[in-house]
Amino acid sequence: MSGSFQGFGSRPSGQGSGLPSSFWDAMDQLKDTFERSFSPRVAKGDVRAAVLAILAEKPMHGYQIIQEIEERSDGAWKPSPGSVYPTLQMLADEGLVAAEESNGKKTYSLTEAGRAAAAAAEGQSAPWEAAGSRDSGRTALPKAGAKLAQAAATVGRSGTSEQVAKAVEVLDDARRKLYSILAQD
Repeated sequence: MSGSFQGFGSRPSGQGSGLPSSFWDAMDQLKDTFERSFSPRVAKGDVRAAVLAILAEKPMHGYQIIQEIEERSDGAWKPSPGSVYPTLQMLADEGLVAAEESNGKKTYSLTEAGRAAAAAAEGQSAPWEAAGSRDSGRTALPKAGAKLAQAAATVGRSGTSEQVAKAVEVLDDARRKLYSILAQD
């Protein structure tokens, strides 16, 4: 088994199987690639609409807003702080949100104009619902692949040689089964 990985260096001692660490680093990179490549694309206005909709319910910190969007989209959409905080600033500049600082954290709430803007959007599907439906359920497969890569990397880092060998058999079998799905009518 280790012969197929020649040239990759050797696994650091005391960390599992004897397979090269670069193999397991590659598994981690595969997981990251799954997560990046298959994350839904969200329109620019969706962050704005999501922030307004969430703040219509109650005041929140920026991080709470990010968590709330991720939770409501079942993990399909997690806006970055680099998109949420500028949006909050833009909404504040427009007079739609107000920020109140307490204990070093800013809590954002809608102003009267913000509540009117949020009310005007009622009846439209929430942006986090659209993020989850854009891919017609295709986000489940890359998520499962990322979780599989993470589990394989964990077995590789902390498993015995026998456990790693069993994991390789499971992965090989899973690969064959996935291809058989495509071969079916």
